[in-house]
Amino acid sequence: MGAGILGLAVAREVARARPGVEVTVLDKEDRVAAHQTGRNSGVAHAGLYYAPGSLKASLCRRGIGLLKDYCTEKGLPYVECGKVVVARDLAELEPLLEIERRALANGVPGLRRLSRAELREVEPHAAGAAALHSPSTAIVDYPAVARALADDVRAAGGTVRLGVEVTGLRRASGRVAVRTPHEELAFDRLIVCAGLHADRVARLAGDAPDPAVVPFRGEYYRLVPERAGLVRGLIYPVPDPRYPFLGVHFTRRVDGGVDVGPNAVLALAREGYRWRDARAADLLETLRRPGFRHLARRHWRTGARELYGSAVKRAFAARARAFVPELRASDMVPAPAGVRAQAVDPDGSLVDDFRIGRLGPVTTVRNAPSPAATSSLAIAEHIVREL
Repeated sequence: MGAGILGLAVAREVARARPGVEVTVLDKEDRVAAHQTGRNSGVAHAGLYYAPGSLKASLCRRGIGLLKDYCTEKGLPYVECGKVVVARDLAELEPLLEIERRALANGVPGLRRLSRAELREVEPHAAGAAALHSPSTAIVDYPAVARALADDVRAAGGTVRLGVEVTGLRRASGRVAVRTPHEELAFDRLIVCAGLHADRVARLAGDAPDPAVVPFRGEYYRLVPERAGLVRGLIYPVPDPRYPFLGVHFTRRVDGGVDVGPNAVLALAREGYRWRDARAADLLETLRRPGFRHLARRHWRTGARELYGSAVKRAFAARARAFVPELRASDMVPAPAGVRAQAVDPDGSLVDDFRIGRLGPVTTVRNAPSPAATSSLAIAEHIVREL
């Protein structure tokens, strides 16, 4: 269930691993990759940040190799433009070295520590005390990958049914009945890759209410074309280790444009891509969750800073200018926002690793934020192997 990149990768892997099995993908939207897959930064992550031994670490490293091969096979864009993680000052050197230690433990190839002068050789307009260069970090077109995966599912005899909303689930006699507004469908196995609605669909299957999804909107700006030359590849800050977000950064896109962002602010709806996309029921559900209340009490100051940065373009530009000093607010125009489905435990902890559960014939993907797109083909292997 779910026609994002992960749901389609799982469907393709089931069809590959079990020839003859009938595979059906259900999604309420009229197109594939309508949400997180089609609204992210387009980065294929090399595995720098993730705790060694975690699912994120192992599946990201496996996934980026599979993704590169798949894009080559299908003739899809895959550009190893490289990435620098920049320490602005001496206080950020130790966190930068910790990222290097993790990346080496995860087997990220080609890493190089850069001095201030060496950083300028890689990114002539960037500024910082030091940096870590990952030349194998790449950019891709994830919606195109999702469309190719959907074609693979159909070519293997499977079905991708769009515009079909799931309104109920019932487990009985080792099977699963899936209710839609117009019919009830029966399946031997159900794999829930519902993204922004993962917790809701999991609850329909009888799973626990937590971890709950808290939707964080990531807002982007785009450099005007005549200023895109300020960035060659990807320029990232040293992230705050308390959060699974990577901070405002510069991302070159496969079409040659450069995005600046995202920040992370509470979305007013599960699919709240604009401030006016508010949905009272979604917001009340978030506010009532114990995990969100604990999270808000603990980190309200950070949230306020993120909110201010999104409301005032100059403040957003000031954060980005710490890494590219030549940047001006007038160099940026608004770009489409995305919403991240971030799972939060009841104690307010942001779930960092991928989290996948099992309820008899139902497998539920409860947390799969970045680098899930990078890791999608490897996550699919992992899920199907566990089945």
